Amino acid sequence: MAKGLIAIVGRPNVGKSMLFNKLTGHRTSIVEDTPGVTRDRIYGDCEWCNRTFSLVDTGGIEPGTENDMLKFMRRQAMIGIELADAIVMVVDVKSGVTAADQDVATMLRKSGKPVALAVNKCDSVGYYNPDVYEFYGLGIGDLFETSAVHGHGTGDLLDWCLEQLPPADEEEEESDIINVAIVGKPNVGKSSLLNRILGEERVIVSNVAGTTRDAIDSYFENATGKYNFIDTAGMRRKSKVDDMIERYSNMRSIAAIERADVCLILVDANDGVTEQDTKIAGLVHEAGKAAIIVVNKWDAVPDKETNTMRDIERAVREGLAYMQYAPIHFISALTGARVDNLFEMIQSVHEQNNYRIPTGQLNSILAEATARVQPPTDKGRRLKIYYMTQASTKPPHFIIFCNDARLFHFSYQRYLENQIRDVFGLKGTPVRITIRQKGDKEDS
Repeated sequence: MAKGLIAIVGRPNVGKSMLFNKLTGHRTSIVEDTPGVTRDRIYGDCEWCNRTFSLVDTGGIEPGTENDMLKFMRRQAMIGIELADAIVMVVDVKSGVTAADQDVATMLRKSGKPVALAVNKCDSVGYYNPDVYEFYGLGIGDLFETSAVHGHGTGDLLDWCLEQLPPADEEEEESDIINVAIVGKPNVGKSSLLNRILGEERVIVSNVAGTTRDAIDSYFENATGKYNFIDTAGMRRKSKVDDMIERYSNMRSIAAIERADVCLILVDANDGVTEQDTKIAGLVHEAGKAAIIVVNKWDAVPDKETNTMRDIERAVREGLAYMQYAPIHFISALTGARVDNLFEMIQSVHEQNNYRIPTGQLNSILAEATARVQPPTDKGRRLKIYYMTQASTKPPHFIIFCNDARLFHFSYQRYLENQIRDVFGLKGTPVRITIRQKGDKEDS
């Protein structure tokens, strides 16, 4: 993807995420007046002067820290710097030049990349702020006064960014990219799976629940297709969500499900299906997304026997009874066992979620099904089914027209759904059926 990449870096709490959100036009990164909120690399697209390029927001860099989490954050920022075509270093005009700013500037000069200095929080307009002059001492010549809150100075900064990018190539068609959200409760191995797929430490992996806070996009391409993997924060029960940042994280995870084409629902092989697993899977089901139930940590299951996998699969089916259509796949993100098999499954369930059945074939199935099992009656009045049509995909949505919708019992609706699945498969995708009675408009 040759769109060009600009990294936004700096010490903690100088307004990097707010500037990132201002430039991308979306509230992608969490903004909170607490150092260390952004921990991983967050990507987003920015459009300026009819050119689209990518921005990456990084966690605050503290070069001299010995804290393990801050070391992880620094490593993520360094990877962002290495991948970028140019770098925007953000500083706080109200704080002045700090020792941490000087250390970060030294690190960036050694990178050999073009660097611009965004002196942030210059919120007033109409005069040149004299406090800006001291930042020239950092040795970064391209300096811009900016306000992430109001947008002041961002136009000049974006002009500079465009000058640093490689020549614009033809935009790559992105319609064939499958958005895959990795969802599950905390500490089930979502980030480990993403890192295993990408072959790099793309996101921080830690035994501390809640390490991942943002929904993080990662492009990946192999022989099977093109994918945008979205690693989400583990969603805990509402009673366990006790701070504003984690509330934001849960909201971002739900939003990630909404924009995904396929959801990988991770379940811990040792824990089985928990109450929280059922709630997360329910969100995926209600959103109408293609889904694969991924049972992770298969390597950690003790005393495996011949029927162990079958027994765990049966227990998962019982726990997620409303998702009988979703395939179950056992993996180990730690060792990489069976991870490669996920790609063909993702392609398959995505195709099923987009599958469209011709009306003629649908009504042939309908005629055979109603002849095999007669529609129900109530007080001497029989349900008459006239025809069926598919209104939309993602998920497949069918409309059935009848004489009286009140006679259409749920069990018969489920019977017809099973008949459609028997013929056309539709494995990995929910199916929506809407009942209309004669005289209703045929729309979706």
